Amino acid sequence: MLTRNDIPVLPSDPPVARVAYGADPNQFADLRLPAGTGKWPIVAIFHGGCWAEFADATYAAPVATALTREGWATWNVEYRRIHQPGGGWPGTFDDAARGLDALREAAREHRLDLSRVVVIGHSAGGQLALWTAAQASFSVRGAVSIGGLPDLAVFAANPGSCEDRVLRVMGGSPAEVPDRYALVSPAARLPLRIPQVLLWGELDPIAPRRLFAEYETRAAAAGDPVASIEIPGAGHHELMHPDFDSYKVLVSELQRLCGAAWQAARR
Repeated sequence: MLTRNDIPVLPSDPPVARVAYGADPNQFADLRLPAGTGKWPIVAIFHGGCWAEFADATYAAPVATALTREGWATWNVEYRRIHQPGGGWPGTFDDAARGLDALREAAREHRLDLSRVVVIGHSAGGQLALWTAAQASFSVRGAVSIGGLPDLAVFAANPGSCEDRVLRVMGGSPAEVPDRYALVSPAARLPLRIPQVLLWGELDPIAPRRLFAEYETRAAAAGDPVASIEIPGAGHHELMHPDFDSYKVLVSELQRLCGAAWQAARR
């Protein structure tokens, strides 16, 4: 099984621009653009790491590079985490929302099409992807949670390798700060009114599908289009490896969400 240290060392291309959305050194997004001309559809990416020190934007750089080569512009968002000044509640979540909305300004300078945006996130980034996509200041075509954490109350009761970090980023338990969980937990905000893809690793010990089965059912019952896909033989970190089977599934689902617009961009 892969670990969190195996992914950032994979090959990746440098971004064409690092765009700041705030004054803190961790408030930026790395923009990668495909070769050629035209306005590109966009995949915005949120890395995981328990909203903490376990990962940063370099973790998502290999998959950002791979998706850029497929024909998407990629927007790899960094944000302040709980071990950094300003991170935790509410800074981590404010940063995620601001980081996604900063695409509006970036689209004025780069060949980006804000009508064709999909947001993806891994692990804790899955929560950020679902939450930000549902409230973005522009229309989002969908969100993909990759081994994500769509129900923070459930995860707070079953924190796995994140240990107490979900409580630290929220500033308390669901019983202690219920209003906070109601604001940022995707499960508490259903329906999100966006198409959702939930990718799960069969062998994932951190975000097992069974832990969030009720979320899948509730999201579909609320009227959200939900596709839930389990990847055989995958753990948590295999889901972010561009050479693993899950990457092919991710690309297929992104193409589906972008539809004919993605095909037009490829011509």
